Amino acid sequence: MTQEAVVTRVLPHRMAEVAVTRKTACGGNCGSCESCLFQSEMKTMAYNRCEASLGQRVLIETQSSRIYGAALLVYIVPLICFLAGYAAAYLFGLTEGGCVAVSFASLIIGSALIVSLQKKKKPDEEIRFEIVSLLE
Repeated sequence: MTQEAVVTRVLPHRMAEVAVTRKTACGGNCGSCESCLFQSEMKTMAYNRCEASLGQRVLIETQSSRIYGAALLVYIVPLICFLAGYAAAYLFGLTEGGCVAVSFASLIIGSALIVSLQKKKKPDEEIRFEIVSLLE
């Protein structure tokens, strides 16, 4: 996955802080709808193999599989926990309210497990960005 970014700080050990403009689901023209709830700019660290300097526009790259894996972990796994909790409660003959309570408990437990596993993640498993070319 590649994105355009701007170097905001040059750091030692061939690292740089870059600002990436986040894409929007509505096509990116925020001036027309103004419904975005979050900042459109995100800062991250990137390996500066092109020796980019402060203020330069660059192209950064990361492995798409890591991005998709993170999205799966954050969005799909909790949903699966929620549905599995409901199904298990239904199979045990709980009432509708009991099934809903168990499904929400499963969602919370699954989310807590994901958070605890992410805290134990090794540095080599993190999503890493790399500056692959200069745009200006």
